[in-house]
Amino acid sequence: GVESVKSANRTVAAPSLALSTTTVNSFPTALTGSLAQFSSGQAVTFRLDNATTGVVLGGSITPGAVPTDGTASVSVTIPSGTTNGSHTVYAVGSSGDVASRAITVTAPAISTAVIQKAAGGDTAFVGRGTPYYVYGNVTGTGNPPAGFGSLTANVSTVTTGATAAPMTFGSYSIGATSYNYRSALLTSDPALTAGSKSYSLTVTDVGGSTKVSNFTVTADITQPSASNVQTTNVTGGTAGLAQLGDTLVLTYSEQMDANSILAGWTGTSTPVVVRLNDGATDTLTIFDAANAAALPLGSVNLARADYTASNITFGATGTASTMVRSAGVITVTLGTPSAAATTAAGTAVMSWTPSATAVDRAGNASTTTARAESGTADIDF
Repeated sequence: GVESVKSANRTVAAPSLALSTTTVNSFPTALTGSLAQFSSGQAVTFRLDNATTGVVLGGSITPGAVPTDGTASVSVTIPSGTTNGSHTVYAVGSSGDVASRAITVTAPAISTAVIQKAAGGDTAFVGRGTPYYVYGNVTGTGNPPAGFGSLTANVSTVTTGATAAPMTFGSYSIGATSYNYRSALLTSDPALTAGSKSYSLTVTDVGGSTKVSNFTVTADITQPSASNVQTTNVTGGTAGLAQLGDTLVLTYSEQMDANSILAGWTGTSTPVVVRLNDGATDTLTIFDAANAAALPLGSVNLARADYTASNITFGATGTASTMVRSAGVITVTLGTPSAAATTAAGTAVMSWTPSATAVDRAGNASTTTARAESGTADIDF
């Protein structure tokens, strides 16, 4: 026979799924879109992340079966509990057609949280009857995050009845960490018991879905106290003579809040001025770098009168004196003296009387009970 005339070329496209948006910020979220190139007559179901075994999603097409032109409108719902990140929505036809579309879930999520006493300084500790704030970071798309509804803190283990303290959007810096939510001022229970306390933050998106993240804070109800005081002589220095490079070591019973000793101090090495005061017994006091304000480290009584014949400073000019915190120990290194000190002729047992203005990380004030240096009488510096 005679071959008939060939028909025009036609392109057979793969089944496709288009969605009006591919970003999900809250749950549940209904996505709309369309199907194309599906064989007619099929019913269509939807799955998440795997066309065969993935979670079945609520969804439908309009009309209810694929018409002869292979197209249909789509509505599919991304449910609560879907994790943040990349996902794939599959449209699965009853006759085997499959189409997919990638989506990104960026629902608001809590990344970090911390409790800090209202006085500032170290975080993650609280004492009895201590005013404090709860800080939290909520991540997502934008700031505040898209889809965000509310954030609350359950700190009932610290403050009785505070099961849903509202947190407000803002910009807050605690040390090197920034937070975008903070509670109103709260106060810990006056009878708070010591130990680790669990608390939680709950973020609710605009769809009503919630996520809870758990954290801990340490309740410390014990006053810190002076534990020891010592001096060391710089290598090659003269024993009994306070001079550049010698150190004064103040040891507390626990780590102190550096900010309570010097505003803004984090415990790293910082310049100070040390005063060696002439008296019936010579004493040491520590001042800020400007030599204007005494720091709340109390006073060290050297128990002898021959360390100096006049009031002198270390670090006001020349090489600065420095102090650094390591756990419960504050080490002060002497800078350049304003005049020559004198060399003590014998041994003594020095003592340190701390200041109640200095507090620990939970805000407990130091006792002011004097503490003698440990060991036998010796020559200091």
